[in-house]
Order: sequence, then C-alpha cells, then structure tokens
Amino acid sequence: MYTELLKLENQVCFPLYATSRIITKLYQPYLNELEITYPQYLVLMVLWENDHRNVSDICSCLLLETSTLTPLLKRLESKGFIRRTRSATDERSVIIELTDKGLQARETAAPIPMKIFESIKSDKISTEDILHVKSVLTEIIKMKA
Repeated sequence: MYTELLKLENQVCFPLYATSRIITKLYQPYLNELEITYPQYLVLMVLWENDHRNVSDICSCLLLETSTLTPLLKRLESKGFIRRTRSATDERSVIIELTDKGLQARETAAPIPMKIFESIKSDKISTEDILHVKSVLTEIIKMKA
C-alpha cells in the first residue's frame, strides 16, 4: 500500500513541479532578450502593475522571503531596471521603483504572456483547460499562502 503512495506517477507535486520547469523554460528565449531571469521578470511584473513598492509588499505579492528577494533586487538594480531607496517616512523600509530602462522593458515584455499562452495551447489543451488549471492553482495558493 505505501509503495503505491510513493510512486512518482501518483504524486500531485511532481506534475506541478515539472510543468513549472517546462513553462519557465518556454519563457527563457524572451527573457534572454531582456537579459533577465524568470524571478527577475516576476519582480518587474509586480512593479509594472504598481510602481514604488516597498520590499515587504513585493515579498508578499510573490510569496518570497526578504532574503530571497534582496539578491534579485540587487541584480535588477545593477542592470539598471530599478532603483532602491530608503523611505523618507520609515528608514527601515526600502522603496523599489522602476527606472526608465525598467519602464521600457515593459513594452518589450508585453507580448510575452500571449506567446506563452499560445505555446501551451494545443489540440488536446484548450484555452478553457488552461484557465481552469490557473483557477485551481490560484485557489490552492490563496488557501495555503
């Protein structure tokens, strides 16, 4: 009985993990044009949605710890996409804002989500299927985050 439970084919986590890796790999050619990684792209998306955020807000949006986010921010800053400054009202808080380069990258990145969506769709996987999976995963995140 326990042997069946431990088979890879019976795991919920493995298809999620493998799919995440596959989809991240689909992003790679597009992100290479911007010279950023997928995690850096996620940070930029959060900022494109609402610029001038503090680090804890970005951590919350991306479900990351500060210790994970800080190196990403440092690399984005060294590449010229963002600027980090201390809050004028709370010196403990670091505010992240897009630079002109970060704002311009949004134009280059705008077609990426549709390209990824189209590359996932097939005769066997419909738009509705993709949206349903996204909805289920979003509910799991809401419950467990």
